[in-house]
Amino acid sequence: METSAHGITAPVAVYELADRRFEIGSRGFADAVAEAHAAHQRPRCMCRVDGVEMYVARLGEGYIVKRMPDTGSHHAPDCPSYEPPAEFSGLGQVLGSAITEDPATGETTLKLDFPLTKMPGRSTIPPTGGEGDSVSSTGTKLSLRGLLHYLWDQAELTRWHPGFAGKRTWATVRRHLLHAAEHKLARGDALRARLYVPEPFSIEERDAINARRLAQWQTAVPAPGKAQQLMLLICEVKEIVPARYGFKAIVKHMPDQAFAIDEQLYRRLGRRFEPELALWGASDDIHMVMIATFGVSSAGVPAINELCLMPVTRQWLPVEDGFEKQLLDRLVGENRAFVKGLHYNLGRCNGIASAALTDCEGSAPMLFIVPAGLDEASPGSETGAPGVAPLWKWRRSGEPMPTFPPSRNHSPRTVPTHAQRTTRPAHAG
Repeated sequence: METSAHGITAPVAVYELADRRFEIGSRGFADAVAEAHAAHQRPRCMCRVDGVEMYVARLGEGYIVKRMPDTGSHHAPDCPSYEPPAEFSGLGQVLGSAITEDPATGETTLKLDFPLTKMPGRSTIPPTGGEGDSVSSTGTKLSLRGLLHYLWDQAELTRWHPGFAGKRTWATVRRHLLHAAEHKLARGDALRARLYVPEPFSIEERDAINARRLAQWQTAVPAPGKAQQLMLLICEVKEIVPARYGFKAIVKHMPDQAFAIDEQLYRRLGRRFEPELALWGASDDIHMVMIATFGVSSAGVPAINELCLMPVTRQWLPVEDGFEKQLLDRLVGENRAFVKGLHYNLGRCNGIASAALTDCEGSAPMLFIVPAGLDEASPGSETGAPGVAPLWKWRRSGEPMPTFPPSRNHSPRTVPTHAQRTTRPAHAG
């Protein structure tokens, strides 16, 4: 869990259960949540005067308090359960079709447009967000990039608050991603079992880390006469370079093991992700995150089958290009709190909000970057009713970046940010 710095953190959720109010993690909270589940009662998040209805689901040995589906934007912008309206990001296209949540169980089913098994054949580059991508344009299944964006959102790694400064490490990113993958089903299996996120490397723990990795990878080793089961990898790329045979991806925190990439995949990689690779090469403070499907040979060598790249800032906030990087760098530099918008399956020119400011009075302003050549366009005007959320626009064709809407004057309450597990796991979703 990210902790505060400079004595600043975001507001904590306060729930009303059976006419009593509890902060997450406070004494009696876990028992009250368990009682609410047994009595089929709906908690209310009290970030608004009248409260916002939540629900309790049982997961494993504990309970979880979660948002009702499609209600994230009903919460106050500074509430941990707040999400920008789905129509201002690529989430709106896939929610309810590629992503379906069952309030009775708290589990989420994901429909994927890429395989998690492999028959003999060639590795591929997913057509995520391409101009002619007819598969992703339907919104009925998640592309590889769409899945990465969804997990990044669910891990709350799209959220930023001044209190996070200096606290978001790879260990934090990994922990949140693995937690986000829990209780998610894909192709009938638990997503968490398929997902490999490298542990922070330690020389002292090298052997134990390698043993855990090899044990998890056993499911991806081919068996005679059967389709090979593939695993999902989310990692930070160190470099992609020629190998003695083909090419290889060298991953941060895995100095002992590279991932094989065949020549065709390498060539397509350079063409498909040219803008992302150019941004990475030009900016020393950009991390390159990769999501990939991979199998493991009988000799124990992992080989990538399909991949997608996502540049992120030093705060691990995703960026599409240099203009978004300028925007996020300024927001972070001015100590603003915000949620980064993501494209999911949508292409680059769909006019989604780059970010939503969560530290303003009233509704969260949506921040748009208007592409060059589209200066007359009004992004956001067709995606939400007038007055629902203020719009801020930066027309990037030579116009200086405008001043941001002012933040609220009073200091937020000092409390934890991310959902917290108690002795009986119960937290906000």
